[in-house]
Amino acid sequence: MSKPTVAVVFGGRSSEHGVSCVTAGGVLGAIDRERWDVVAVGITREGRWTPASTDPADWRIVDGAMPTVAASDEVVVPPFEAGSRLWRVAGPDGLRELGEIDVVFPLLHGPWGEDGTIQGALELADVRYVGSGVLASAMGMDKQYMKTAFREAGLPVARDVVVSPHRGIEDQRLEIEALGLPVFVKPARAGSSMGISKVSSWSALEAAVADAQKHDPKVLIEAAVVGREVETAVLATAGGLLTSPAGEIITGGDHEFYDFEAKYLDEAAVTLLCPTTLEGAVAATVADYAKRAFRAVGAESLARVDVFVKPDGGVVVNEINTMPGFTPTSMYPRMAAAAGITYPELIETLLAVALDRPVGLR
Repeated sequence: MSKPTVAVVFGGRSSEHGVSCVTAGGVLGAIDRERWDVVAVGITREGRWTPASTDPADWRIVDGAMPTVAASDEVVVPPFEAGSRLWRVAGPDGLRELGEIDVVFPLLHGPWGEDGTIQGALELADVRYVGSGVLASAMGMDKQYMKTAFREAGLPVARDVVVSPHRGIEDQRLEIEALGLPVFVKPARAGSSMGISKVSSWSALEAAVADAQKHDPKVLIEAAVVGREVETAVLATAGGLLTSPAGEIITGGDHEFYDFEAKYLDEAAVTLLCPTTLEGAVAATVADYAKRAFRAVGAESLARVDVFVKPDGGVVVNEINTMPGFTPTSMYPRMAAAAGITYPELIETLLAVALDRPVGLR
């Protein structure tokens, strides 16, 4: 019998292009090639879909430089007919077959991928894929509506004010200053800590918002929460939602918080504890909140839920990530390992579940 074929799709137009490529390298290295045929599809920063290398070594960080999907004369053509599994490549010499794809692993981070857009495109063609559907992906990407869903589910979140092209800083100055200092300024629809600033003086607010708006015209200004940064991996299984032991991020060096450089380029400045130590009742609350956050946005398959554990033991939900990173320093595979699930076993589980998921409305 022939093996099923998985298309690993990565790169993309967002500012997290490089992170997506590194994530793809991790997944490509973990897929069991005896079990799966693998096709790699890279999306350039300009949005061109192109055949890419399936060698994990081609997608590593080298001397502090993130990998990138290079431009190509060839363009990958997904099926435009519901039920078709045949993907093609168009190039200078015409069309050729890329293969019949059974399941897609969309490893795009940020807008134009993680936000429900590629999920919608795959749904149109009845293509099975790993991860959450359109609505959950969109809500998981947009911090404003993510927090709305969390509040509706009774989960505690940090107070915030949304700044947008339709309602700016001056229109909400009193509400913003009522948050107190410091505040964190975040693009509403970005990840990997792109464009996030800690503001300790109101005189720095405008510049921080302008920096965040380089990534997204909509920005969240959030009251700071003092506490430990704790994360939980959630995995949907046939027996229900599985939560991992909690992991903790401790940031040092010149980093005031877990910013992009700390995540990917300055490993020495970060301590990742997995599992971390939490008092029994607190650990139970963290696991409960992770499951409730997963259900609040209607997530599927997998997610990472990030919380703050305050000095008094209170827990505040920060965010959910419906397609967490799978880089060498990423917490999701580390936390899965702490739950007894190896990286290859995790990837196999995600692909097997996706291969069996129904197409269409579910």
